[in-house]
Amino acid sequence: MNYLAANYLAIKYLHITAAALSILFFALRAYWSVAGSATLQARFVRIAPHVIDTVLLACGILLALVIGPNQPWILAKLVGVVLYIGVGTLAIKRGKTPGKRAVAAIIAALIFFYIVGIALNHNPLSWFS
Repeated sequence: MNYLAANYLAIKYLHITAAALSILFFALRAYWSVAGSATLQARFVRIAPHVIDTVLLACGILLALVIGPNQPWILAKLVGVVLYIGVGTLAIKRGKTPGKRAVAAIIAALIFFYIVGIALNHNPLSWFS
């Protein structure tokens, strides 16, 4: 635990970087999905999100261990992440029409920014606190 605490800032900045890459890559993939682009099927495009999101999740878990997982805002972030993933799959893969995928992409982005608000304010009310 002392090792984690000593490297808190490095883990935090890696988490922030992974979050930024995650939303940027999500937006690009959502655009390709709505547009029906074949680029969405490229090997790199199919693998990179899993790598980025694994780093994001691992850093989040490590940060929660340092901070203490019994914080209400951490639970709110976790619930937000689950919702973001679920709605994100509608935006990228499971949405039956381009319109439904576009709406899902917008909702997923709003959920993502709700999560960012929680992270910045350490409050489940996010930007409304």
